[in-house]
Amino acid sequence: MWKYFIRRLLQVPPVIFIITLMIFGLVYIAGDPVLMMLPADATPQEIQQLRHALGFDQPFYIQFGNYIMDLLRGDFGDSYQYGEPALSLVLERLPATLELATASMIVAIIIAIPLGIWSAIKPNTFIDLFATGFSVLGKAIPNFWLGIMLILIFAVNLHILPVSGTGTWWHLVLPSITLGTAMSAEITRLVRSNMLEIMSQDFIRTARSKGLTSFIVIFKHAFRNSLVPVITITFLQAAALVGGSLITEMIFAWPGLGQLIIQAVYEKDLPIIQAAVFVTALMIILINLLTDVLYRILDPRIKFN
Repeated sequence: MWKYFIRRLLQVPPVIFIITLMIFGLVYIAGDPVLMMLPADATPQEIQQLRHALGFDQPFYIQFGNYIMDLLRGDFGDSYQYGEPALSLVLERLPATLELATASMIVAIIIAIPLGIWSAIKPNTFIDLFATGFSVLGKAIPNFWLGIMLILIFAVNLHILPVSGTGTWWHLVLPSITLGTAMSAEITRLVRSNMLEIMSQDFIRTARSKGLTSFIVIFKHAFRNSLVPVITITFLQAAALVGGSLITEMIFAWPGLGQLIIQAVYEKDLPIIQAAVFVTALMIILINLLTDVLYRILDPRIKFN
């Protein structure tokens, strides 16, 4: 397993290099950064002076080489809006986003796994119909609509939970449910389908014939053997939560990375956008690596060749 882990680690630098090339291309796709930084009435001389000071008048490969050297020092440049290092601002907001993503994943697992298992062991019943309907509905409802409805019901009308912001774990409830609902719908369907397939296999009938209790048969034999695809989709969804919680963070005024990115897009603050994209992509790479390692731990039959 260690050899496989090392090989996977060696695959990370080329992927990061491609990502940095794409991020650097954002500067040219978004337009002339010099014109974004200067007022509309700037003279051609002022534009040329700033372009020379920032090195944008040099050839592409020289600019990219300087960009790579800055990245090795962890320097994405200073934010146009805040005047502070972009990477520091991103890392400052990242814990809040990770906190929200973790809470959302916990909510999704708490809902999805019991519901998926219950639906699989009670097929073609009301429970199965409810789980299937929940999966379809949870996947179809847009996050922004669900978030607004939760605010109206539990914050505005019932006054049970805070509308927005952060500070206590009560502030996590509504945004984590908003993000976790779609994720739980996906996991519920996957757990149900895998459990239905495994429950019909011979080793499950053998376990039942030995007189094992239903709890042991379901959780030790059936559910454990269905975990590999469940782990896959769970971690992929978790990675999506880190980079895809922008609208939810804006709705609930959550001071995370998503809110910072949207503000940076409005202000055309390219250093923050580049730093945020790089950090998010790096986290997704590490999550995928961790997922591959967990495969071997959960299922020893998997061989890493």
